[in-house]
Amino acid sequence: MLSNEAFQVRYTIALMQNPGKSVLISEQEIQRRVAEMGVRISEDYKGQSLSVVGVLKGSFIFIADLIRNIDPAIPVEIDFMTVSSYGSGTRSSGELRIERDVEGSLEGKNVLLVEDIVDSGLTLSAVKDLLLSRNPQSLRIVALIEKETNRRHPVPLDYVGFRIPDVFVVGYGLDLAQHYRNLKEIRILDAG
Repeated sequence: MLSNEAFQVRYTIALMQNPGKSVLISEQEIQRRVAEMGVRISEDYKGQSLSVVGVLKGSFIFIADLIRNIDPAIPVEIDFMTVSSYGSGTRSSGELRIERDVEGSLEGKNVLLVEDIVDSGLTLSAVKDLLLSRNPQSLRIVALIEKETNRRHPVPLDYVGFRIPDVFVVGYGLDLAQHYRNLKEIRILDAG
């Protein structure tokens, strides 16, 4: 009998071989929505500078596309954090690890925290509290995906790309055990 993880990997491979049935959000839909978010962020930060903090590894593709859609007249600084609560599984472990912190000071800056996906809210809640303790002028949060779940740690989001059902997704930076980040679209891992 296959372990749950082995089954998930086998199921994912099957879905990848039949992509028409597993695509949740197409590449075109992602690019259109990220451009819209960039315009709105540009309007909100007109005449100001912006410090963008991305949560790695899942946000790296999203953050690259997002900042290219922010008005070039807005000075943008980039920094990253590496935070994990998933490990190699498909469910949050409930245990948060900060593996890499931002390098620069955030004091007095307009901070835009960029997250790939918000599920339980555990990771986001902890990162938000940590960044607020550094006395930024403002802190807003952008998420590419918000899962429609009852979050144990509710955190208000200022910008949301897509709201999706409670399914595990991969692609466009999102992974399962470090695989599938290179897909151009977002696909459902477990459609059942």
